[in-house]
Formats: sequence, C-alpha cells, structure tokens
Amino acid sequence: MSEAAISEQVVLELANVESAYGPIRAIRGVSLKVLRGQIATVLGSNGAGKTTILKTISGIIDPRKGQVHFRGRDITAQDPALIVQQGLSHVPEGREVFPLLSVRDNLLMGAYTRSDRDGVARDIESVFDYFPILRERAAQDAGLLSGGQQQMLAISRALMAQPELILLDEPSLGLSPKLTKEIFEIVVRINRERGTTILLVEQNANMALNASDYGYVLENGRIVMEDSCDRLREKDDIREFYLGMKDAGVRGERRWKKKKNWR
Repeated sequence: MSEAAISEQVVLELANVESAYGPIRAIRGVSLKVLRGQIATVLGSNGAGKTTILKTISGIIDPRKGQVHFRGRDITAQDPALIVQQGLSHVPEGREVFPLLSVRDNLLMGAYTRSDRDGVARDIESVFDYFPILRERAAQDAGLLSGGQQQMLAISRALMAQPELILLDEPSLGLSPKLTKEIFEIVVRINRERGTTILLVEQNANMALNASDYGYVLENGRIVMEDSCDRLREKDDIREFYLGMKDAGVRGERRWKKKKNWR
C-alpha cells in the first residue's frame, strides 16, 4: 500500500506525544497510527505508560507536548465529552460501570449522545446478541454483576455510542483465562462484523497479538518496536520477554540480567 493510501486510512495518529503526572513523565515522545478497520495493540509491562496513552487520546489527561489527530482532526486536549461525540469511545481499566444503575440503564448512558430512539433500541438488542448474559441481567444493578459481566457491560456501553474507534484498556484484568478468551473472541467479532476500529492495551501479550493486526511495544514510556502482529510473534525478544518462550536447547541468561535488543 502506498504512503498516500495509508494516510487516507489513518483513523488515529499520535505525533511525539508526551504526558506526565506532576514531575513524572509517563509517556515520552510516543508516535503511532491506527488504520481504519484495524485492531492495533500496545504491549508493555505494568507501569510502561499504556493506560496514559489512552487517557491522553480521550482527553482525560492533557499532553505536555505533541498532537493527537482523530479522523483528520486535531483533538489534542479537547473535552472528553466532545471527543465522544466525534466517534471515539473509551473502555477504561477496571471497567467503571455505574454500579447503582441497571444493566439496561448503563447501556442507555452509553447512548446519551444519540436521539434516534429506535436505533438505540436496536443496538441494545445487538449488544445482547454479543453478550447474552446481559439480556438475562438487564434489570439487575450493574454493581452486582461479576467482574467478567461488568467487562462485557463496559464494552457494550461503549458500542452504544456507535463509535468509529474504541479504546480498550486491559480487558483481561482480573478475569479467568476462560472469560478472557471469550471476551477477546467477541472483541474480534465486533471488529470484523461492525468494522469498528480498536486500539487495545493489554499485558496478556499472547491474547493481544493473536487478536490484533498491528502492534507497538512500549517500554518506560517509549515505543521501542512496531510491526505486524504476525511478525512481532516471531521476534526473539517478544517471544522470550512477553510470551515466555525460548529456543529449545539454548541455555539463556537470567531474565533480569539479560538486555532486550528490540531488533
């Protein structure tokens, strides 16, 4: 694909973005692109700055430097409500559902920017098809759902805004392997069936690489590697440090002493 064709497909672009918490720089000169219809992932250990990237994109944190463009428009440091109205939804780490509202009312909160009541009703049925347990619990307070059910609700609430792009923060956090697999399968279905672009940050590198098309590796607030997920899975450092794999018959150094080459 030519440079011009790629440029036309870019939905989200970060250019040299730096964000901080007080004197502590959390991300440093981060640049990345997400193409329309793609699932892109940012891999990194706890504290690498993954969540800060998403909060900066959605306007929760104002960057100190750099620019964020969504659908060709500069949304740097805009009000989060305005960013949602432009077609970008954020599913935060830890789910953060409205615990005293019912499942159905949580979904309606996700559609607060919309006035097409018939369309909202159809979309509620659509998310119930993705997550049938939510249909069963529609009248139940969201705070009484299990962790996995709350994650399903948080994703469904984001879908109710009819976003072009969803920011998905650590969907596997605190969930069993079985539930994690189920949720990732639905995320891929949403992407393939609805064409929704997704930027995923995740510590479970194996799940993220299998679900995504393109990946970035974040270390200490900087992007140190990027490539298609198929190629990233074959990189020696990714295999050892993120997937826990070593070449058979090789006696490796102790992991905490070995340096990553990011080649």
